Amino acid sequence: MTASLSTWTEAALTSGLRLLGIVLLAVALNRVLKAFTARLVQLASSESRLALMREQQTRTLAGLLYSAGTALIATVAVLTALAEFGFSVAPIAAAAGLASLAFGFGAQHLVRDIINGFFIVFEDQYVVGDTVRIGEHGGRVEHMTLRRTVLRDAQGALVTIPNGEIRQVANQSRDWSQLFVDVTLSNEEDVSRALGVLEDVAGQMRSDETWRAALLDGPRVLGVESLALNGVTLRLQVRTAPTRQHEVARELRRRIRARFEKERIGVTSVERVALAGGT
Repeated sequence: MTASLSTWTEAALTSGLRLLGIVLLAVALNRVLKAFTARLVQLASSESRLALMREQQTRTLAGLLYSAGTALIATVAVLTALAEFGFSVAPIAAAAGLASLAFGFGAQHLVRDIINGFFIVFEDQYVVGDTVRIGEHGGRVEHMTLRRTVLRDAQGALVTIPNGEIRQVANQSRDWSQLFVDVTLSNEEDVSRALGVLEDVAGQMRSDETWRAALLDGPRVLGVESLALNGVTLRLQVRTAPTRQHEVARELRRRIRARFEKERIGVTSVERVALAGGT
């Protein structure tokens, strides 16, 4: 009796020490993983815009790595601990594999969303704060996860788009934006004189310190764009810093209108006709 009790006590003590070792090792590995992912984010931190976008991408990838690593550590620790209690882990592993397969078939859309979301983050297609156009929806990226992207559109509505449905993205916040402004003159006006005035307006705006940060190239006068019964259309082109194209277009139209009124040049319309984001 005493020998049996001694044997049982020794086995329990040995198993207990092994279980404690498993728990301590799992906790230690989780701490190392957490420190590693936090270090990744710190290395990516900076003040420049490009670095901030890279930090957002790194933060998302670090969160994904930490979650997946924690789940893996916990799974291995539980299976190892079960073996200490005399359970055979082979049937459990087989059942888990079948359950994962069944879940995969039942949650195909979710899996597709997560996989597509991972590539969106990994390829740095866009980050929170970017202005994008996804299909028929456009707006500022308010929130994004591996499963969904949330946009704030021009009307202020929040639009939620599953990442699995995203096939094409137009990012208007990268590198530069471009616009064209058309000025339609009445047929009685002198085109050469109007082009000279437009060159003067464009030059003054290029040299204006207030707008220098917003202007990357231009405004520049391209010339006569079209001829029609209602007048002659002249075109200007300007390339701006990302997302600043709207305010530049408004200011350019205001200056053109004011200068043409001063020079008594008849204008049928002054409008922005095209917008494109550089990538």
